[in-house]
Amino acid sequence: MEAKLFRVISQSEVVMIDCDREPSGKLAKSTLRMRVLGSPHGDEFVASLYFNLAHLKFREGDVVAAVLRFRPYHYNGNLYQDCVANDVVKLV
Repeated sequence: MEAKLFRVISQSEVVMIDCDREPSGKLAKSTLRMRVLGSPHGDEFVASLYFNLAHLKFREGDVVAAVLRFRPYHYNGNLYQDCVANDVVKLV
């Protein structure tokens, strides 16, 4: 996987979701909306941030390097794709 450069559009508030795999039974999650750097009309991604990444605060206009992972999954007979940020680093 390789990192790409993005400009932050927005970030959601952190929410705690149920998770059977966590000892506390809860998992921190937020979403980060980003646009590929270099074009005002470039591709946009909404990536889920989990655990400690969910607590990082990004502002509109921040430039970040991110590694995204895409996972397809089936739900209710339909195929969806989830976008998860494995790593996000704010650049100066």
